[in-house]
Order: sequence, then C-alpha cells, then structure tokens
Amino acid sequence: MTLTLILIRHAKSSWDDMFSDDHARVLNARGRAAAPSIGAWMATRGYIPQVVLCSDAARTRETAGLILPHLSPQPELRVSSDLYHASPDTMLAEISKQTSPVLALIGHNPGIALLANGLLKRRPSHPRFADYPTCATTVITFDADSWRDAAPNTGTCKDFIMPGDLTG
Repeated sequence: MTLTLILIRHAKSSWDDMFSDDHARVLNARGRAAAPSIGAWMATRGYIPQVVLCSDAARTRETAGLILPHLSPQPELRVSSDLYHASPDTMLAEISKQTSPVLALIGHNPGIALLANGLLKRRPSHPRFADYPTCATTVITFDADSWRDAAPNTGTCKDFIMPGDLTG
C-alpha cells in the first residue's frame, strides 16, 4: 500500500507587534495570498488528504482555513496543541496514530523542516528545501501498510513546492 504525507509549514505571519504572544500571531498579507495558492496547487495535483493535522497556533489554523476550501472532498481538520512548535519525534508520533492513507500536517519550523528532511531517502534538489520557507510543502510517499511504518529515511519525495514557485 502507498501512504502519502503532505508536510506544510504555516504561511508567512505578521511581526507587526514584536511583543505579541507568539501563539496568537496571525498571517500577514503575503501569507494570506500564499496559502490559497498552495491549496489550489494541491487540488490541481490531486493531493487531497482525508485528514489534516494542525498546530493550534493562530497562524497554522489560518493557513489551514485558506488551503482547505480548495480541496474536495474537504478534509477533516484536527487541531492539536501538541503540534505547536513540535519536535519531529512528536509530529511522527501523531502521524503514527492515523489511519487515513493520505494525510497532511501543518506545523512550524524548525520541526517541520527537520521532519521532512529526516523522513526522506533522498532530498529534492530544490535550492530552498533545506531552509523550508513559509508555506513550503513537501509530498512524501511511503510503501507501507501503516503510518507506524513511516520511519526516518523511508519516504520518497513526490513533490516539493513553495509559494514563490507558483507566483514567480
């Protein structure tokens, strides 16, 4: 069986108030434009998760809210405080509990970048993959029967995109 994992870093957030609560930061105009472009790209490519795991931070929830309307059928959104600035191990533990064959996770750096790097047998040649900019999205496939079998260095990169690739 093939399992597909879509790892999405939240879109660009606002730093207008340097003293605001990090958890409550929302997207800026660039982020609000980027997230729908990723949703449209996912729909065009047929990357439709049944479930989207999402950090409970405002910027990740807002990113999900701008991506999901482009996907049909609409995925189930599961928001979790455990995913807020989660380590790769924490994210992988959440992923391993899932049963849907196509899954997405919207999270934060550095964890999401470290997870994408760690899961792949071979990294994509894209020059921005290593720094995983805002709203960067990696599609990883696994030849596995269960998410419990999705282990480091076992995934194949099917696609990697960032908003700048779509808008020029």
